[in-house]
Amino acid sequence: MQKLLVFQALWAMERRHTDGFERSLEENVKMIAEAGFDGISGDWRDRDKCRRMTALMKQYNLTAEGQCFPKTVDDLKPALENATEFGLHHLDIQPDIRPRKLNDCIPLIEGWRRLSEEVDFPVYIETHRDRMTTDLFFVLDLLECFPDLKLLADLSHFLVGREFAWPIDEENHGYIHEILDHSWAFHGRVASREQVQIEISFPHHKMWLDTFLDWWEYGFRSWRKRNPDDATCAFVCEFGPKPYAITGPDGNDTTDRWAEALILKDRIKETWAKSGK
Repeated sequence: MQKLLVFQALWAMERRHTDGFERSLEENVKMIAEAGFDGISGDWRDRDKCRRMTALMKQYNLTAEGQCFPKTVDDLKPALENATEFGLHHLDIQPDIRPRKLNDCIPLIEGWRRLSEEVDFPVYIETHRDRMTTDLFFVLDLLECFPDLKLLADLSHFLVGREFAWPIDEENHGYIHEILDHSWAFHGRVASREQVQIEISFPHHKMWLDTFLDWWEYGFRSWRKRNPDDATCAFVCEFGPKPYAITGPDGNDTTDRWAEALILKDRIKETWAKSGK
């Protein structure tokens, strides 16, 4: 039976509060495990940190999404080596370059794909601002060039980047659906037209939360059609700290991001269940 795995981003566990207090990695992973998450998402470039994270994952029976930020083909190698040594569910590439032309992307994508063929875990390319994948239309053109390109969808960047008018028209829904039809994992953040991350517990943001839940349901249905019966789909709750999080005059978050991650975890499990009917 196909299964959903819900992860929590370690980056999102950073408080960045004016009181200066930060929990340790051990405390954060313990919180994540005890809250019922299936795994963590973390930077997979540093071998010592990977070893530390992996020990904690084994202690709590968790798995992981690894992240990396290559600028060149060879930049991907350390993350692949760490993932091979320590294991993870999948590796997420945020391509840390900003080409203006598709032709500049081709040798990089081809090189990353060649390296990825040598490992036994999936490697996906994330949709993200200030990266190769910053622009929705550019990514759609990339998909024409590489129809089998496997994306990891963080749709918040496309919504705020393109500033879709409300109500979102069918053409723009169609563009998002095309991205989702090529997406193999998902990052969970809710944006509005103007902010990349909004407070999902605020009643006036319900329209945007509902929009993202509808998109994710479509993405789950598409993913189910493309994957075998024993496959696992990964969704990462990723409500980041400031400056992603909106802050008040005291310099602190306007809401409890951890509480909102727990809300999203439950809502996304409901959405997954609906997608299987």
